[in-house]
Order: sequence, then structure tokens, then C-alpha cells
Amino acid sequence: MLRGGRELWMAFLAGILITGLYAAVAFFTRKIPAAGELFGHALGIFGFILMLMTEVLYSLRKRTRSAHWGRMSGWLQFHIFTGLVGPFMVLLHTSWKFNGLAGATTLLTLIIVVSGFIGRYIYTRIPRTLDGLEIEGTLSEAALRQARRLMALWHTIHIPIGMALFISAFVHVGAALYYATLLK
Repeated sequence: MLRGGRELWMAFLAGILITGLYAAVAFFTRKIPAAGELFGHALGIFGFILMLMTEVLYSLRKRTRSAHWGRMSGWLQFHIFTGLVGPFMVLLHTSWKFNGLAGATTLLTLIIVVSGFIGRYIYTRIPRTLDGLEIEGTLSEAALRQARRLMALWHTIHIPIGMALFISAFVHVGAALYYATLLK
């Protein structure tokens, strides 16, 4: 289950490695890696791929209960790991410039990550099996009902913001390809 926080530690370690690589590139080039250069593009592309994996793979597994592609708890850990590492890479891709559509996309990314932490906290309040199924009778009925209500409310906020984030990100990618590649 998620109570141990293994996915958070793994994301933290990945963040340290990525930060070390970023610092090395900045040190040897004597400048902050630009979003439009090779290293900056690589950060953005791999970060965005992780973010897509965060949404698509976990959602597919969650909605296809007949397919047994591993335990839901493992998929949720994967969702949290990629949902932290991907946005961190995208943040580094920005070259610390937050204007225009890219700035709005970065803001949506920050909101969705914070929302994810809130959702993880609510999720851990509901006792579950390793497959992610709720265990009845372990919490008082009022507390379980309240946690379910909070989780439902959280979903109604988190999912639309995630959709807005991905629409914004796809528009950003399209615009970057158009203006930086096709017009040259």
C-alpha cells in the first residue's frame, strides 16, 4: 500500500539524480540550460512522456478491472512516481522562464502536483487491500463516508485540471514545433 511512501522516496532520489545532471550541464556550459537546446528539449520531452504515462497507463489499468496487469497499489505508486518526476523534469525544461502559454502550463502542472499530494493523503485515509479495494468495517461508518466524499470531491477537481494541463501542454508542444521547427 501507500503508507510506506516508497514511491515518494524513489521520486526524491530520481529528482536528486536529475538535479545533479542539470547542475553538471549548467556548470560545464556556464549557463542555465535553455528550453530550446538539446538538453532542455530532452528534459521537456522525457518529462512530458512521464506525465503522459502517469495519466494514460494508470487510467487504463484502473478502468480495465478484468485485465490483471499487476496490483492497483503498484500502479498507483507508478502514477505517483511518474507524476512527480515528470513535472520536475518539465520544470527544469522551462529554464526558469514562466511567461505565455508555457507559464500557464507550468502553473497548471504545479496545481496538479499539489492536488496529487492532497489526493494521496485522502486515499491513504481509506483502508484498502493490496488490489486497491476498500476494506469495509475498519473505520467508523461516518469517517469512511466522509473520506469517500472527500475523494469524490477531489476527483471532480483533479481530473478537469489534469485535462486542462494536457490540452495546454499539447498546444505548447504544437506551437513549439511550428515556431521553432517548421518556420525555419
